[in-house]
Amino acid sequence: MTSTLIGQIDKILFEDEGFFIAVLKSGEKISGTYYESDVANLKGSAITLKGVFEEHKKYGKTFKFDTLKVNQNQLFFFLNKIIKGFTKKLSAELIEQFGAEELVRILDNDIERLLEFNGIKEKRLKKIQDSWKAFRSMRELGEFLSPYDVSPVLLTTIATAMKDVDEPCAKIKNNPYILTSINSIGFKRADELALKMGVEKENEGRISSAMDYVLLNYCEQQGNSCVAKELLFSGLNELLGFSGKNHLYEAALIERVAEQSIVIMKNDRVSPARLYDAEKFLYDTFKARASLDSGGFVKDLDAFLACGNLNLGEQQKEAVQKINSGASLLFLVGYAGTGKSTTSRTILDLLNTRYEKQEIMTCALSGIASQRIADTTGYESATIQSLLVKHESRDTFPYSVVLIDEASMINSSLFARFLAKINKNAILIIVGDDAQLPPIGAGNVLSDALTLEIGPIVKLTKIYRQSEEQAIKLIANEIRVGNIPEYKKSYEDFEFIDVGIENYYSLKNQLSKTELQELREENSKAIVSEILYKVIESIDKARYRLKNKEIKEYLNYFQVITPMKGGTLGSNNLNIVLQEYFNPNPKKCVKKGGTEFRLMDKVVHTKNENMTSWSGDGFKLGEDSAQRRIFNGMSGLLFKIEEEDEQAFVFYPNEDIVVVYEFEELKSHLMLSYALTIHKVQGMEYDIVVIPMSFTHYIMHNTKLIYTAITRAKHKCILIGESGAFESACKKFEATRRDTVLLEL
Repeated sequence: MTSTLIGQIDKILFEDEGFFIAVLKSGEKISGTYYESDVANLKGSAITLKGVFEEHKKYGKTFKFDTLKVNQNQLFFFLNKIIKGFTKKLSAELIEQFGAEELVRILDNDIERLLEFNGIKEKRLKKIQDSWKAFRSMRELGEFLSPYDVSPVLLTTIATAMKDVDEPCAKIKNNPYILTSINSIGFKRADELALKMGVEKENEGRISSAMDYVLLNYCEQQGNSCVAKELLFSGLNELLGFSGKNHLYEAALIERVAEQSIVIMKNDRVSPARLYDAEKFLYDTFKARASLDSGGFVKDLDAFLACGNLNLGEQQKEAVQKINSGASLLFLVGYAGTGKSTTSRTILDLLNTRYEKQEIMTCALSGIASQRIADTTGYESATIQSLLVKHESRDTFPYSVVLIDEASMINSSLFARFLAKINKNAILIIVGDDAQLPPIGAGNVLSDALTLEIGPIVKLTKIYRQSEEQAIKLIANEIRVGNIPEYKKSYEDFEFIDVGIENYYSLKNQLSKTELQELREENSKAIVSEILYKVIESIDKARYRLKNKEIKEYLNYFQVITPMKGGTLGSNNLNIVLQEYFNPNPKKCVKKGGTEFRLMDKVVHTKNENMTSWSGDGFKLGEDSAQRRIFNGMSGLLFKIEEEDEQAFVFYPNEDIVVVYEFEELKSHLMLSYALTIHKVQGMEYDIVVIPMSFTHYIMHNTKLIYTAITRAKHKCILIGESGAFESACKKFEATRRDTVLLEL
């Protein structure tokens, strides 16, 4: 039987994403979910609750409420506690002057009138307006969605994502599946809501949305650009719980082919049209470029090479020879330490005999890789994205020579966009290492181009070592071919610290599952301790760089990289542990979604999005900001926190950009980066790299992953953990072959 309880909140005992348990001043415990603001805002407030008493296993007799109403003037509570920009005094004055109803009308329709009030300037008004709009849409959505048991977390996600959408409730009612376009919602959660709202199980829109979801998961998530039709249909059966409904899928597929959003290829393969178009364009473009003849450059190549005082090996010479004999396209593939940079530099010097330096451009996906190619070749370099942004208004880039480095990292969509901008007669050199992990996103362009031999290819396999004491490149290449290297010897640049479980295999048969898990957990903690010894050894040198404002050098000095996010040895936990060492006593910090972001933290941006930003100098000089595309994986330093404006500022030295983040964007757009996953650091390079090795990561281990991890280290690579886990990873070949349109063509 529902009853009413009135009281004042004294203490909040527990809170997790809107659900909370609290004690009233009268001593009664209450529990339930509140979505209109942070639960902390309720502390000290007088409230009226409707609900039932029940027994809670930890907290005893508790009043479980369904509705919570703040007793004081509700508008005063919202303005003072939730809407940014209001103080108690200002809230009271405004309510007194206008009355609650009129004030709501002003906030909705005539907010400029608030400028008449003392202390409200343009900047503050903008903050009040944004905050009020977000709050109104949150309440409206809350009232609309509450009958369907939507959790506060999901509600907040929807409200945040749809803050600029007109009439979000009407749009969701009309088609609940529009929610699948929101990051982190996906088909399953949208479908759950749609079914509660009365959508039929065989509804065309539902089938179509499910098809998109299965395709997206198979392609973007798993890296393929096409899928066998029977695999698509069985994925739909699994997702929708159907069997024998292929006629429904066929009908939806015909519809999608007619509207040209899906392409059916030979062998009954299905591809999202944008991926098909991208890879078809790549295929045709490579073919066309491979048949062009540039006419060559120097008559006597040996004499030219003799002037360059670079001693090239046979394979390196072969690459230069191919360009000199007229090739307009070259795939230059080399493993770690095989001299790709030296070869690239010689090729560019050869091309420089005809083309001016400003006609030659080198580029890569990451800022670090682009900086590295500039340093080693002496030619101008930029990131692929910055070139696309810079020359957005032109049909083609103004370059006669383009060299793309780290090409194994580039997915089909981006590769096609970039290639479309390169002049048809320009000379294109594609440099990469196909032993590394495939790209994030759909396609595997470099690997496919090599398989299809779609243009001239030179493979560099001979390793050049500085000295006997340097082993990173040698060890990496042993792993690449599935051999266990001599990893326990003493080297200048490589170290393996054995932290294993003694007699593990015999214990495995004797202990229960729980005991074994506890033993593994103890060992993981021992690996963390060993990582921290290495941190202590390096921390002074890292801080010296930071103190001298060498931000780039600080960010790239010491890096822990790990296969996974979760668990004791995952990047999430390691970031919390390492933050305490690298940044223990910050002057300011802000807590968002369980992460504490501290002043002077190392962070990484996690989305591709347009953000408010400045160039480094522009920020110092107080110039106006601009909207720039900020990319997933950019590495920066959080150097400024403005508590009053609720903003944090991050400097990205590789791109020379300062970006501002609203506090509520921190959790969704930023991550601490003291520890990163191996996938996140593709294309990066650090002075010292530390990698935990444990059987808890066994599912992720393979030769490509370990090869990629080890080759991120410039001066020192330290592996810490179980030698058995390392040895089995060295023998486990990456077996996943991607299904791609290129291979089908």
